[in-house]
Amino acid sequence: MIRILFRQLLDEKSFRERRRISLDEVCEETGLSRPTVSRVANIPGHVTSTETIERLCRYFGCTPGELLVLVDEKPDGHPPK
Repeated sequence: MIRILFRQLLDEKSFRERRRISLDEVCEETGLSRPTVSRVANIPGHVTSTETIERLCRYFGCTPGELLVLVDEKPDGHPPK
């Protein structure tokens, strides 16, 4: 499964800028809808478009390889604990 490291990058950006960044601010800055950003942030394995990935990479100042990670799954389809 491909995992989007949205929360980690949001935390790092907040720390670097020494302020709290809301999901609404991410939506405003990226032009992404609130439901899209919420799903990316909260649903592991959420399937999204390359346009969404590009907008998030531009917002966080990262590459897709820094935003996405391949996670091994157990035979039952769930990530290992």
